[in-house]
Amino acid sequence: MSEFLARLRALQRRVPQFQPQALTVGELTLDYATASLIHNPNSEINMIIPLTAKEFQLLEYFMKHPQQIRSSEQIKNQLWAMASESTSNVVAAQVRLQCKKITAFGDDHLIETVYGLGYRLKGSCQ
Repeated sequence: MSEFLARLRALQRRVPQFQPQALTVGELTLDYATASLIHNPNSEINMIIPLTAKEFQLLEYFMKHPQQIRSSEQIKNQLWAMASESTSNVVAAQVRLQCKKITAFGDDHLIETVYGLGYRLKGSCQ
């Protein structure tokens, strides 16, 4: 018991190291604290794009797999619950909305459609 208490006291003395929760790929930063995408084409200008929960999940998935082609089925399995009856074009619709939103903020080169295969981060939104 005394060893257990000594270990607890040692843990209490440690200073937790908090690091900002963010995922960065190239010029993109996905900020977990604000649920937004920060695009910094240069160090002077940052575009902050607010995201819905599903948009955030979609970009997080793409950013964890940069430059990798992800099929609609892979994306659907990752982001939508198995019990939900999602329609066949839910992924295409979500990606299209994401591209439209990002394009409205002035950047149309984030998600690329690879026809017949799926989608990947970086390229043109079409």
